[in-house]
Amino acid sequence: MGLSLLAKRYPRNRRRTHTITECRAEDNYTLWLKFADGLEGHVYLGDLVHTAYFRMLGDVDTFKRVELDPVENTVTWEGGIKLDPEVLYRDLASKALFALH
Repeated sequence: MGLSLLAKRYPRNRRRTHTITECRAEDNYTLWLKFADGLEGHVYLGDLVHTAYFRMLGDVDTFKRVELDPVENTVTWEGGIKLDPEVLYRDLASKALFALH
């Protein structure tokens, strides 16, 4: 049974995703993101460019060519690099919660 059929049949198993509505690259390997529920803010990705998988993003021009894939709801770069919206959302939400205290 396909994943979409399972999700319809078993609603509790549906993958909950937060939809990214806007994305732009900013200075210092930072992304500004806005989610459908209104959460928005900056996520620093500078630490990732030192890892083998994300090394190509170390080039500032490449990093600035970030795109939003509306079908997969991911932040992407050419070369197949994708970032999970759930991880990005949790990062922003934790910053927002920390700012309240």
